[in-house]
Amino acid sequence: MWLAPARNDALNTYGCAVSKLSTMRLASFIAVYLLLASSLRAAPPLGEPESGPTPNVPPESAEAGKDVVHRLNSAFTKVFELGAPSVVIIEVTKKNDASENPSLDDLFFQNQPDESPRRDPPSKRPVQSEGSGFIVRGDGFIFTNNHVLEGAERIDVKLKDGREFQAKLIGTDDKTDVAVIKIDATNLPAAQMGDSEAVRVGQFAFAIGAPFKLDYTFTYGVISGKGRSKLFATGGYAISDYLQTDASINPGNSGGPLCDIDGKVVGMNTLINGMNRGLGFAIPINLANDIGQQLIAGQKIMRPWLGIRIETLGDDASIRDLFKGLDKGVVVRTIEADAPAYKSDLRPFDVITQVDGASVSTDTQLQREILKKKIGQNVDLTVWRKGQTLKIPITAGELPGEIGRASNQIAPSPQKPEDTNKFGLQVQDLTKEVAARLKIDVQQGVIVTDVADNSLASAQGIEREDVITEVDAKPVTNVASFREALAKTDPRKGILLYLDRKGSKTFAVLKAGG
Repeated sequence: MWLAPARNDALNTYGCAVSKLSTMRLASFIAVYLLLASSLRAAPPLGEPESGPTPNVPPESAEAGKDVVHRLNSAFTKVFELGAPSVVIIEVTKKNDASENPSLDDLFFQNQPDESPRRDPPSKRPVQSEGSGFIVRGDGFIFTNNHVLEGAERIDVKLKDGREFQAKLIGTDDKTDVAVIKIDATNLPAAQMGDSEAVRVGQFAFAIGAPFKLDYTFTYGVISGKGRSKLFATGGYAISDYLQTDASINPGNSGGPLCDIDGKVVGMNTLINGMNRGLGFAIPINLANDIGQQLIAGQKIMRPWLGIRIETLGDDASIRDLFKGLDKGVVVRTIEADAPAYKSDLRPFDVITQVDGASVSTDTQLQREILKKKIGQNVDLTVWRKGQTLKIPITAGELPGEIGRASNQIAPSPQKPEDTNKFGLQVQDLTKEVAARLKIDVQQGVIVTDVADNSLASAQGIEREDVITEVDAKPVTNVASFREALAKTDPRKGILLYLDRKGSKTFAVLKAGG
């Protein structure tokens, strides 16, 4: 990642139906309004005793409650009337590889007895799927999710007025899951854009889309969270400020709008935590619009990159004791090969506390600060390293399309590995021949030839072909120096190993009981 949180992965079901709970929730909401209205109108003035029994809901209070509900009802229907005309239903036709994607019939009828009637092999008919989108310009430009269009051979768009068009792809950005398509039409109803920065937790939110092919389904809820981060990563880059809503969002809502009470789009629905479980997420419209406008203009999406993998200090409790004297910051876990940070004096296990003088205490804050920079701009990092404060300049580079990973192909060696059973490691000297064969650009150290399952080394993510270059800041030149350095350490406090992994720099901490 340009700045990748070291942990990630959680919520990955894309999509965005009408919840059976929606009716119950609205009924409860109306009941609350009625109760409030009746209590306000029926209660005696403060200080005056009640003269006798009070009716449960006086007629005038009931009417007042109905009035409130009718106004709320009108506001809800107005949102749909304003927003729905700009929403489109997107049908994507993809190539069907039957060998890789067996049909449900194949799965159901496989391994049947010989006397069972046999079915013909599945045809390779195209696969069709539906998503949503919304018109952003009257001349036919439409925003949607990149994953809705992934692998598309044909894109068809249906408008609210029933017209259908074949669309062409304008551009995509897989890092933010934003895409733009265009249809050949004019005078189309464009969505009104809101301001996602101004969205407040607790305000109403409305989703319009085609869940389960139920076109123009309208669901409501509230904004239940902002700035949700680390939901998922794509290509080493993660959005760090999703909007969270309890409006029902299911497969088919993807790419559709999330609107406020004025019918303005504040987000693009994109993924949920499990299907219809009350957690929906949307890309903030400010971000989606920024990316989308660049794609419409034919611009390449470029992002600044330092080339480090990071985590918030304290996220890994097993190494927290090694940062005594430091309360907050961002730990550098890995420095990518040939990245801008690789060419600087930054090291793994450094803790970044400031970016150009701005304090950072979480990985998300650090990401946001770097995103503000320009490619080629000099960035000054304030770094804590073993009790000392350093200033390290790095020139921001351009985030590459893909970040290479180590292959970890095990190469045979005539040298007998040194077995360190206590940690589950086997190592041997890094000779010039081994380095040349494995294309390792490291001058000295020991190479890991094996890692035992369920060992300390395995738990810390040490891999075969990692090169250990230091043990607790002591350089390692060969197996003998490695063994000597280990003998002087205390596994109960934690042993810091510096590693080179196919050009990337990282670290691991071996701690007894960890």
